[in-house]
Amino acid sequence: MLASTILTPTKLNTSHFVPPITVVVAETHPRNRVALFPKSNSKLAFVARANGNARDGAVDATSPLGIDAVTSTSSGLSDGYVALFVRMLGIDRDPLDREQAIVALWKYSLGGKKCIDTLMQFPGCINLVVNLLRSESNSACEAAAGLLRSLSSVNLYRNSVADSGAIEELNRLLRQSSLASEVKEQSLSTLWNLSVDEKLCIKISKTEILPLAIRYLDDEDIKVKEASGGILANLASSRVNHNIMVEAGVIPKLAKFLTSNLEGSNVLRKVTRNALLELVKDKYYSILVIEEGLVPVPLIDAAAFKSFTPGIHLWPMLPDGTEIERTSRQPSRYGASELLLGLNIDDKNANLEEAKVNAIVGRTQQQFLARVGALEMEQKTMPHSECSNDQRFTLLPWMDGVARLVLILELEDRFAIIKAAESIATACINEHMRIAFREAGAIKHLVRLLNCDDNSVQLAATQALERLSVSNIVCRVIEAEGVLGPLVSILKCSEIAGTILEKSLNILARILDPSKVMQLKFYDGPVNGSEKAFGGTKGDCVSTGFSSTEQAVSKTYTRNDILDSVFIAHLVEIMKSSPPSLQEKAATVLEFVALTDPTLAPIIFLDIESGLNSAFQQKILKISADMESDVEDQFSEAYAIEFEEAGLAIAAASRLLTRLLDHEQFRHKINSSQFIDLLRGILRSCIPLHNKKWVATCLVKLSSLSGSITSLYPINVEVTLYETIPRLLEQIKTSFSPEAQETAVVELNRIISEGVVDYTEAIISDEAIYSLVNLIEEGSDRAVEASLAILYNLSMDSENHSALVAAGAVQVLKRSVLANRPHWERALLLLRILQP
Repeated sequence: MLASTILTPTKLNTSHFVPPITVVVAETHPRNRVALFPKSNSKLAFVARANGNARDGAVDATSPLGIDAVTSTSSGLSDGYVALFVRMLGIDRDPLDREQAIVALWKYSLGGKKCIDTLMQFPGCINLVVNLLRSESNSACEAAAGLLRSLSSVNLYRNSVADSGAIEELNRLLRQSSLASEVKEQSLSTLWNLSVDEKLCIKISKTEILPLAIRYLDDEDIKVKEASGGILANLASSRVNHNIMVEAGVIPKLAKFLTSNLEGSNVLRKVTRNALLELVKDKYYSILVIEEGLVPVPLIDAAAFKSFTPGIHLWPMLPDGTEIERTSRQPSRYGASELLLGLNIDDKNANLEEAKVNAIVGRTQQQFLARVGALEMEQKTMPHSECSNDQRFTLLPWMDGVARLVLILELEDRFAIIKAAESIATACINEHMRIAFREAGAIKHLVRLLNCDDNSVQLAATQALERLSVSNIVCRVIEAEGVLGPLVSILKCSEIAGTILEKSLNILARILDPSKVMQLKFYDGPVNGSEKAFGGTKGDCVSTGFSSTEQAVSKTYTRNDILDSVFIAHLVEIMKSSPPSLQEKAATVLEFVALTDPTLAPIIFLDIESGLNSAFQQKILKISADMESDVEDQFSEAYAIEFEEAGLAIAAASRLLTRLLDHEQFRHKINSSQFIDLLRGILRSCIPLHNKKWVATCLVKLSSLSGSITSLYPINVEVTLYETIPRLLEQIKTSFSPEAQETAVVELNRIISEGVVDYTEAIISDEAIYSLVNLIEEGSDRAVEASLAILYNLSMDSENHSALVAAGAVQVLKRSVLANRPHWERALLLLRILQP
């Protein structure tokens, strides 16, 4: 027998919940079933089961009292329904009852905050919901996670959800190997809501949820990816989590959602961008993000783009100003033809490199977005807001990001220009990015900014050009754009100091470094094949942007600039009183000056001797000179960077002194004995070995020209002891080339055969015996012969026998003799000496 009636709740939120409900009572079983369904399609469907005796306050639909209670229109009706289903969540209930109740409550919670407030009036409700996360039913797990998601969406109830153990249970649930997509979505979404709270975010980061969220980024369900990205974005807001996230490989996984051309969720892109923007705040992690093809671009205020004047009818051209051949002389309406050509340029037909094509397409896209006002803009903040001073960024694929930054450089807003130049400096992490900025036309704008009177703009421009000049190819383009004139003007200004001085001098030294053969030949004449570096031929303005006449004028103008007496005097002052890094750059530029003007007139009449003395007398060497050998070695390891900087400065000063010694007037002016003593001390110091090469060269030349001997050892012996032998031993130990090892050991054998006792001691003290022993088994015939000869000379002193045996020479020699390898007779002779 069936009985039915119509129920109309009136107290609940009518906008979300009020479908008419039909109560159907089936009296075919002692445990009467009460099913409440919407009369029409609705978002809410209640399914419940009550005991026939109305125990625990359940509704007995067969009782007139129960029917009256259900059909009542009192104000407490909604609470009665919620209470009914909350009681049905009890762990003593039938699993099917619990599943139907949690589904009903989840649907009810979707009604809004009032419904959630009603649910939270029942103590222990959340604990029962969390317990259902252990259910074997996917439907029950989904509903439980969904209800927790609704509860955690309200700020007031997040801590209650977390205190109930939801984080731990969701962590356990998500670690299951097979899990329905719906359950994953609701579970991750709950954690996304909880991670909004800073304290709960820290709690979540201490569990295994972070690697789980990273793993679920590869899920097929887009909703699961969105929730995982949201969790990671919130976790990334705490710097404590950055190292863990990066080590887990989160950057490549997130970057692919922004760099791929596949259509995806806007929510996923947004949370991904937010997570990566938090990571790029760390300068080291920003490098990893840029390596994945994303460029941080500052958001600019809309007012800054007022100065942007789009060339609607301008024909697309290369960054160096070379126009593409026109197919029609009649400009199109609204510039449509020009735009389409810029977006769809065919590199095969135009015979252009891929980098140039990308530059044209990227620039055309960004100019079009600027014309229609579709660029991301910086939102204005309140004057006293906490985030009003924070610089906001977005992340763009490298082609769009490079074009956007160059577009900002063309504006008139100084703050926008500074942000763009700083971002260019940050993005120049590899040759690919530096070439991209060159092709996009960034260099000419940065060089133009060097003439600005604003020190902040100058600083940002020099930082960007300094990072770009790391590339030899880009460095030549920077020079061709006329950068030397502005740089010389900056360095001539005595008020300029700090970072601007350092960056400007770095750029100048890279351009004028005489050790770069390409640069020397560029000033004396064209380099064979060097024109191809620009993608053109000699005289072709496609390659450099300058005609042959303009390049000749630029060359003459540059020479006049670097020979300026005020500029050279300032370089000498830098050598006297600056850190080693600046001393190195100043000496490099002065060396170029010495090569440019054979008369040395600009240098000889200055106090260059004091500058050289200052460069040779580094503070770090004075400190280490008074230490014992063991302590000195530990000190040099602890301050390796300082020793490297000092070594570079000394090497540059040695090269400069070597050039200056070619002029008799300079030789008569300086105190040769003082420089010889200084260079001897440097040769014995702990500066890196590769920096001693020029010290040795300068010392030999200086001693040969002066003819004075101030030590018991000849100069050539000291050079051999402290430069030649260590260099050859280093080559034997570290080189991967058998030919290089053979050359080094043969040369070392020639030196040892001279019979100088100190030479053999240098080998013993350097622990190079291990490498010589290995060459006997792995080296070529000449290397084996030379190694055996060196070891034989060492064995002439019985005190060296223990070192030879400890290096495993006996075992190697025995294997060589038994196998009848080449030169086994020499090996046998040496073996008899070591084992008489």
